[in-house]
Amino acid sequence: MSIEIDAGKISGPQRQSTFIAQRSTQGGRVIYTIRIPLTSLDVILPLPDPDQPDPDNRKVDSRHAKLFGDYIHLHEAWVAPTLLARDNGGCTFTEIPGTEGRIGYLTIPWAIGALSPLSNIDGQHRILGVHLIIKTLGEEIKKIDREIGRTTKPEKIAELTASRDRLADHLKRLENESVGVDIYVEPNNVLARQMFVDVADNAKGISSALKARFDSSKVANRILDRVISHALLKGKVDLEQDRMTAKNPNLMGAKHVADLTRGVAVGVAGRIGKQRERELADEVMVEMVHGFLDCLAEGFKDLAAVAEGTLKPLDLRAQSLLGSVGMLRVLAGVHHELRENHDANDEDIIAFFTKLDPHMNAPVAGDSIWRHTAASQDFEVNASAPVMRTQNLIHLVKVIVGWYSNPPAQL
Repeated sequence: MSIEIDAGKISGPQRQSTFIAQRSTQGGRVIYTIRIPLTSLDVILPLPDPDQPDPDNRKVDSRHAKLFGDYIHLHEAWVAPTLLARDNGGCTFTEIPGTEGRIGYLTIPWAIGALSPLSNIDGQHRILGVHLIIKTLGEEIKKIDREIGRTTKPEKIAELTASRDRLADHLKRLENESVGVDIYVEPNNVLARQMFVDVADNAKGISSALKARFDSSKVANRILDRVISHALLKGKVDLEQDRMTAKNPNLMGAKHVADLTRGVAVGVAGRIGKQRERELADEVMVEMVHGFLDCLAEGFKDLAAVAEGTLKPLDLRAQSLLGSVGMLRVLAGVHHELRENHDANDEDIIAFFTKLDPHMNAPVAGDSIWRHTAASQDFEVNASAPVMRTQNLIHLVKVIVGWYSNPPAQL
């Protein structure tokens, strides 16, 4: 009996992948633009190692990478920019006829350990984050499979199976998604290193102020536009910058509005966790923050003048502690504590703020209430704002709240 073997059905290790690619040029270099499935990223591109940084790139922060992995896992509508890689000449491009060289098949040898025709220019944390979350989901599914094999209780098996199915759905979703990659052809190592420097130098990170405007995943950011409609803030919030410099005509930045919102909701150093985010209704939060801003404007004459437009924030900063974002954050924390733990209503808080009003002159004088009470550790001599360390803000809130029921002689 003769045996016929079809050699066309046998394939050895391919160790390469081929993608449809668009070819273009930028800065005199050829660029291939492709889409890579998430599950193929660590096959095509070198997997960054936090313990062994690439000498031509920055060190990878494993925590930052994990956060990106968690992000794409938990947000089905995730978004990420195109990754940038460099081809040292190991990839091959085969033109598709009739496309004038613009479209073709790009074959990329797989990355094996540190050996790869590609190197990462931008996107190391995204590559590692994708790898980590896919690996984690796979390991959790295997762990559940082992637990299912060990238990005999039907209700436990049903619970574990439901968990496994949920994780499998997450993994399948990631397996079906992809990310863009721009591959620059640059065989010269010196020029390749300069590419990384140029990308880093020309990148403009998003400021906290812009994040506060556009990050709708946080309630403090999501309600920003409605919060700043209050007379005290309207037209007086810098929506671009994080820092309030001496010459900034605004009262505060968008980031600071979000800080005040958190202060009113959970205290001066509080964080609004995922559970709390789900519990806080946007409308309720807006009402809470506007209530606090009402207390400020009615309790402090200078802030009433700012709200009315008769005192500019620049002049406020020159003469009052109320011009400092730190002092406003402290007052937000005081408002939170008095309402939550001292049964105070807004009328009570306005009356208390009215007592504090005469003591808001800046810079802080040596004989002021801020230098002759327990608050002295939170103010430097001649300061126009409290010390901004978190522990100082917490301490100052505690001191002022204590004055509500046990005021010092100056009050």
